[in-house]
Amino acid sequence: MDSALVIGGTRFIGRHTVEEFLEADYEVSIFNRGNHENPFAGDDRVEHVQGDRTDTAALERAQEVVDPDVVVDCVAYHPRDVRAATDIFADVSAYVYVSSGSSYGAERVPKREGETPLEPCNDEQAVDDSPQTYGNRKAEGDRAVVEAAAEGVDAMAVRPTVVYGPYDYTERFDYWLHRVGAYDRVVVPGDGLSLWQFAYVEDVASALRIVAERGEAGEAYNVGDRNAPTLGQWVELIADAMDRPVHPVGASANELASAMLAPEEFPLYRDSPHLLSTEKLHALGWDSTPHEAALAKTVAEHRESGRTGEDEGPDREQTEIILGTI
Repeated sequence: MDSALVIGGTRFIGRHTVEEFLEADYEVSIFNRGNHENPFAGDDRVEHVQGDRTDTAALERAQEVVDPDVVVDCVAYHPRDVRAATDIFADVSAYVYVSSGSSYGAERVPKREGETPLEPCNDEQAVDDSPQTYGNRKAEGDRAVVEAAAEGVDAMAVRPTVVYGPYDYTERFDYWLHRVGAYDRVVVPGDGLSLWQFAYVEDVASALRIVAERGEAGEAYNVGDRNAPTLGQWVELIADAMDRPVHPVGASANELASAMLAPEEFPLYRDSPHLLSTEKLHALGWDSTPHEAALAKTVAEHRESGRTGEDEGPDREQTEIILGTI
């Protein structure tokens, strides 16, 4: 039986990745600081090695304890993290870096691996922690994967677009789930036509396993839903999943301004289309989950979670002003 080490492994993408590898009959270990609740505590199928992934000695100890065949790196947020991991795990069968669609540095539709330019990253950006440099740092991590592969390391990258699904602690998608669950009319910015491709979290997890098993060293693979609805269409899909008679109300920038709001204040709004080509990953045998099935699980977990996402966007009082004018 092959063994997999998931760096991270207890929260969102990492949690689903552990479950994906368990279902594929891997021996699975997780490596993290233990700062968050471990959903696998008491599960003798999952070994927990505690340590800080930015501590080289701790990462080396994890390598010695687990001796994995596959490493999935869910929490590499700086290029130095990727370079350290590809050095320490240089002999594994596959090192898979969880990158991001944010690493792309040109607005093209769709964005394609090896064709669409990546974000630049200078020395200052490489060590920064602000959201503004996230894409730069992820792009430099992608370049570190290519460098490692050139040295003989079986390193690959997976680039998800924005991820949704059960246990999403960011609450961005929960904002829309809560709105649809609580109200009959829901304001959607930009006339509802914002196009930001999403990726269902279980599909991201399956992509990580498939790339580990079938990917090519030095390559990056985009992952996102094969069908990309607009934000207004997402509200309708959520309403169907919740069996709610909800009407999405598109609001232009001028209409939003009447309540002193801007479109970008709403979670998961984007003023330019963000769409990733997934043909390269699909060629490895991967496919995305139909929205109906993905939302059924997402809605069920949301209802149990108590998350509302209310802090992620405009409150109801503000959107009521918009609804009163449309």
